[in-house]
Amino acid sequence: MIFMIRTAGRPPAPGRGQAPRYHRRVKTDSMTLRLKINLIVGALTVLFVAAMLALQLRSMRESVQEEVVAANRVATQLLSRNAWLYAAQGTPAMLAYLQGIGRVRSNDIVLYDAEGQVLYRSPASTYKAGRDAPDWFERVMAPEPLVQSIAFPGGKLVTQSNATRAVLDAWDYLLVLGAGGAVLLGVVNALVFWLVGRAVRPFGRIVGALEDLEAGRFDAVLPPLPGTEAALIGAAFNRMVGRLRQNLETERRAALAEARLSDSRELARWIERQLEQERRLIAHELHDELGQSVTAMHSMAVSITQRVRGLDPQAEQAARTIADESSRLYQAMHGMIPRLAPLVLDNLGLTDALADLVERTRRSHPDVAVELEVALGDATLAPDTALAFYRGAQEGMTNALRHGRAAHIAIALKQAGDEATLTVTDDGQGLPAEVQPAGHHGLRWLAERSEGLGGSVRVSNRAPRGVVLAVRLPLAQDVEATAR
Repeated sequence: MIFMIRTAGRPPAPGRGQAPRYHRRVKTDSMTLRLKINLIVGALTVLFVAAMLALQLRSMRESVQEEVVAANRVATQLLSRNAWLYAAQGTPAMLAYLQGIGRVRSNDIVLYDAEGQVLYRSPASTYKAGRDAPDWFERVMAPEPLVQSIAFPGGKLVTQSNATRAVLDAWDYLLVLGAGGAVLLGVVNALVFWLVGRAVRPFGRIVGALEDLEAGRFDAVLPPLPGTEAALIGAAFNRMVGRLRQNLETERRAALAEARLSDSRELARWIERQLEQERRLIAHELHDELGQSVTAMHSMAVSITQRVRGLDPQAEQAARTIADESSRLYQAMHGMIPRLAPLVLDNLGLTDALADLVERTRRSHPDVAVELEVALGDATLAPDTALAFYRGAQEGMTNALRHGRAAHIAIALKQAGDEATLTVTDDGQGLPAEVQPAGHHGLRWLAERSEGLGGSVRVSNRAPRGVVLAVRLPLAQDVEATAR
């Protein structure tokens, strides 16, 4: 493994927009991947070499056994033919014969006399003299010794198989195989490590680009990468970054538009509050100042009429005309005041203001039946909410009378849980298809005002004819508004 670590390739140099700290992490990740793959390939190579060595050991053991057995049989046959000839000539002749043939390969030859004394022992083998295989390897490879005994008058000749030289040959061959396997393992691992390094090098750039993206640099772009998989990943990354930039730009524009819309709504609410205040001021001026002046004019005209009655017909007629006109002016002025600002709403509350609105509608439209039902219980409405409900009733009745030509109008204000709902129902002509609530200025203003208070407005046709206007506002918002 030391060899593999020394030959590890370096990751690609940091590109533009890539911080070194990210590449230190990329290097660690790529090294880990390379080492993992290299360890897997190395383990497979070791298993392959071990299997080949095991098969080779088995083959060498069989070869050693075959060689030793064959040599022992040859030696036994050779000695069996000649032992009797030389034994008949006497012990010196036998010794001379044995000394002449020396050592038969893979066999030890021992000559015993009649008393069991050793007269001759074959010399040690000169083949690879001074070297022996390890004891454990010899125990594994060497077969059981084969002993053959040839008896003759005056003694016996014993041959015993000796596999040490054959085992040593097998050991030397095993060393060559082991060295070759080690070289093969090193070469394969080095080659795999180098190839894997080249293969995973593009992924280091991909990880670096992902780190840049995580750090908030959304301009990260990968160049064309070598390799089919890396090229596909790089192209997919670039498409993802492009779409991400588009989405971010879209979100930025949406947030900007939402902020502008919110500012516009706040401005509209501020303008509406200013308009309401101005309407109230104008209504109060009309009621207090101009109303008193018109009343005074009417009183003076009536007084003049009474004084010149029968004395000056022209002056009497002029004064009567002034009194009539001042009365019509007073009535017109009092008809304008509720449309500008419902002063009765400030003084008496929403229930009485709605009752006043219904009563004035009945007087101005005697042929229209108007019903009112208020069931708020103990709920207390904030001024903004009460005004929104009042304007909703005004808008519903105005549309029913002006556009729907309704003969029956029902107004209901009820509490349901933590919210209250105002419904204005009529039996008029219904809402024309070309007149949508979003394009109707009064309904659009009412919807924006209700949404600002956390509620909603719904307008729909009803069967068999007519329109239903429903204004829903939460009471929780009302409590907070009252507290403020």
